[in-house]
Amino acid sequence: MAKPTKTTTKRVAKPKLVKSAPKPVEKKSAMQTGLRKKELVDRVVERSGKKKRDAKPVVEAMLAILGEALANGEQLNLMPMGKFVIKREKELENAKVMVCRIRQPKRPDGGGDTPLAGTQ
Repeated sequence: MAKPTKTTTKRVAKPKLVKSAPKPVEKKSAMQTGLRKKELVDRVVERSGKKKRDAKPVVEAMLAILGEALANGEQLNLMPMGKFVIKREKELENAKVMVCRIRQPKRPDGGGDTPLAGTQ
């Protein structure tokens, strides 16, 4: 008596969806790790031509207001810097972590990065 043969079916792999990878952020040297409040005040003084004693309280007040608005869950729409939308929040022991999406408009001339606050 002949043994029955086993029939096998081939599985065809489904094509995987290819997601475009986010652009890698350029790593910066230790000297370029970020803009601190002191450097921000210095740049505002340089750009505005105002004295540091006049510009510093304004910058500090602005940062306090922006921090409070984010802490309250408000959207920020600050052109040309962009629109800030909080996507997720997490309360930690000594901090609140917020994940934001920032949408910046493209330059009208189709160029690269958006210049902020009147840069040439």
